[in-house]
Amino acid sequence: MRVLALDTTSQSGSVALVDEDRIVAERLGDPSRPHAERLPTDLLLLMDAVGIPLSSVDLFAVAAGPGSFTGLRIGIATMQGFAVVEHKPIVGISALEAVAHAVANDVPAGSLVGVWIDAHRRDVFSALYKASAAPAFTRERLIELETPTVGNPSATFARWVERFGPPALIAGDGAVSYGDLVDGPVRVTASPGLAGTIGLVAAARARAGEAMDGASVRPLYVRRPDAEIARDVTQRQEIGSPDIAPRRPQR
Repeated sequence: MRVLALDTTSQSGSVALVDEDRIVAERLGDPSRPHAERLPTDLLLLMDAVGIPLSSVDLFAVAAGPGSFTGLRIGIATMQGFAVVEHKPIVGISALEAVAHAVANDVPAGSLVGVWIDAHRRDVFSALYKASAAPAFTRERLIELETPTVGNPSATFARWVERFGPPALIAGDGAVSYGDLVDGPVRVTASPGLAGTIGLVAAARARAGEAMDGASVRPLYVRRPDAEIARDVTQRQEIGSPDIAPRRPQR
């Protein structure tokens, strides 16, 4: 099974081609250029480099989030377009879960694996998993203990310790940025390019019958877009403004 995978949750992002259980090729993107300028060219250049036509891809895979709102929309739309044109299925994978899978091979079964992705505003997108003895990259390999959320890293770590005990490691760019807030013998590590892992996880999902049509992939935002928050603030301010408050009828 050949899988073409894309991650646009970070500024650089990555693309990869997976064949069965092997990453054939993986490339990081140019962080100085927005995803809208690089896609779909980055994907097509990768396919040209390995000498494989796009029509030979059996499955498309994409990071569903969380991450940059614009990046998510562009990435998902790009892979949905490929899936529709090529009449092939698609799988959306949580970036948090992909980070956990990327580092889970280094921990024994029963270990807790935390993921922190930088959400800016001194917040992190986070999720907590327990590694099992199941095969790598399968859904059963990671048991989700806490669903994706966003919040202060110190409060997140304290909550994990109180509810589940300290994780063996915390991975992701948020872990690197806020690793000094972690207490105890917890390993902090960055995550590699995610597209290859996303492709491997997607292949396992497809073999389990979890692939879908292109229109079924939905972004995992976790936090509302800044534009929506700003709009709501503006509307509340306008409602409270005396300039537009309802006037009493003249008598």
